Amino acid sequence: MGRLESITSPRDLRDLSAEQLEELASEIRDFLVATCAPRGGHLGPNLGVVELTMAIHRVFDSPTDRVVFDTGHQAYVHKLLTGRMAGFDRLRQEGGVSGYPSQAESVHDIVENSHASTALSYADGLAKAYSVRGEGRHVVAVIGDGALTGGMAWEALNNIAIARNSRLVIVVNDNGRSYTPTVGGLTTALTGLRTSPRYEHVLDVIKKRLNAVRGIGPATYDVLHAVKKGMKDALAPQGLFEDLGLKYVGPVDGHDLVAMEQVLAKAKRFDGPVIVHALTRKGFGYDAAEKHEADQFHSPGPFDVETGEEDPKGAIWTDVFADEVVRIGRRRQDVVAITAAMMHPVGLDRFQAHFPERTFDVGIAEQHAATSAAGLAMGGLHPVVAVYATFLNRAFDQVLMDCALHRCGVTFVLDRAGVTGDDGASHNGMWDMSVLQVVPGLRLAAPRDATRLRELLGEAVEVDDAPTVVRFPKGPPPDDIPAVDRVGGVDVLLRNGTRDVLVVGVGAMAETAVDVGERLVAQGIGVTVVDPRWVKPVDPALVDLARDHDLVVHLEDNGRVGGTGARLLQELNDAGVTTPFRLHGIPQQFLDHAKRAAILERIGLDAQSLARGIVEDVTALAGSHPPLDVDQPH
Repeated sequence: MGRLESITSPRDLRDLSAEQLEELASEIRDFLVATCAPRGGHLGPNLGVVELTMAIHRVFDSPTDRVVFDTGHQAYVHKLLTGRMAGFDRLRQEGGVSGYPSQAESVHDIVENSHASTALSYADGLAKAYSVRGEGRHVVAVIGDGALTGGMAWEALNNIAIARNSRLVIVVNDNGRSYTPTVGGLTTALTGLRTSPRYEHVLDVIKKRLNAVRGIGPATYDVLHAVKKGMKDALAPQGLFEDLGLKYVGPVDGHDLVAMEQVLAKAKRFDGPVIVHALTRKGFGYDAAEKHEADQFHSPGPFDVETGEEDPKGAIWTDVFADEVVRIGRRRQDVVAITAAMMHPVGLDRFQAHFPERTFDVGIAEQHAATSAAGLAMGGLHPVVAVYATFLNRAFDQVLMDCALHRCGVTFVLDRAGVTGDDGASHNGMWDMSVLQVVPGLRLAAPRDATRLRELLGEAVEVDDAPTVVRFPKGPPPDDIPAVDRVGGVDVLLRNGTRDVLVVGVGAMAETAVDVGERLVAQGIGVTVVDPRWVKPVDPALVDLARDHDLVVHLEDNGRVGGTGARLLQELNDAGVTTPFRLHGIPQQFLDHAKRAAILERIGLDAQSLARGIVEDVTALAGSHPPLDVDQPH
């Protein structure tokens, strides 16, 4: 049995010798590489925090002391050290270990955070709660330097600095990267901390020499206290944090277990909040990851362990957007691109390669990205802001009050919209079409295939008096679904028989809608299947189509509450259309991680379940016989 297999609790680490700890660190890295190779996962971030996490669990007593990770994708090592090795054979798969901390998995997980820049706020509240309750518990917040580019982290630091009684230790995991190299003024400051000479040795020498001078005595320390900050700024500019009133320790080699334990023990003894600055290397210990220029294997797909080569991938939705935005950029000199620390994941790296002076990475700062885009629009440009759909939630106020209120022509491109699956509840982009419904003037498009993505993106950037949104899902797009007709701005995808059922398939659900339609036709039910293309505002033609059918069925890859179906129903009500209406979308609940297809089947958004339900509705409306069997498509 290997060393790792014997670890069932963090306390098991305390009995290990230095040699055994080194063996364990090596085993953990080998295990992570072997685990991620066949299925993918957040490999690079976890290879970089092996010793750091081991040191935390040797110095602190989890779960009495709480450990909060920001973001949670760097918690694989923590999971292994808290007895969850067995679940890694199904990492990020249904029934297996989540890719992020999970309260359902372990008492050692308290925050299920997978959105960046939040851990310091959680930790601030936890530490204050323990202080108020008189509990002598510590809180350790592990935050990457990339997450420190988020404004929320600095709001938290501003408050942590005055929480003098909080037993809070902040470990800054400084690897110079978020997905890709960290950008901004913070990076420059941390680089100064990272590369400047250590001042502690100099300070010790001065203390000894001054104390050796007869007659100076206590005055020595008064002088030192007065000059201390100046010395720090000159020799290692810790003032970045100490100006806030926070005790600073470091920089320390995050891969040196002994050194990490020493500084963490020192921080633990300090009665108040402390920042420990750890220097790590993303992908450390696996040559292929360290040499991977794009992102140090931040989140690779399946790969070969020996060569590090990823399995071949087909084109995905992101690739279609990436190529099309470059074509638009060539045609339109006023188009600029913005992202929030996700240049490669959202495909803007290609735009950046062609137009570096027109590309802006603002770090993990979606709020700033949206309002900066408004400023760019006011300055005569047309910004394209590309982020994951789930992350736009963080910038809602800026979309509403900064972009829409000022009628700014900003195009938001939302990657990984709808059910994404593997990354769990926080990454499903199931909220955007609901929250954006309340934004006056905003126009929202949901392409069903690659051709429609190109068309709708082109139409979106032509709008210069309102924000526009184009959203698309994770993974490869389906084969193009041609329209057989267009009514107003609505594409008709299938028309067969009488006007019994109008099936409205929004975006990624259009393919399913066609499948459903074919199943209904096979059962003798007249069907019209349409794709609205633009779902906000509602096309009047869609209202007319609904009036002319006996039943309207709306399918969307978004939360049912307040989404495009709810908006269409409101429009039908306002227009006096009384056609029976069935809305099918994602239930308003946090979905456990699983493959997209498995989740859609679980929540009844697969073609078979939908078709069976529609047949039951048609039968009920007709007062006819029991439902027909629609298990097989036409």
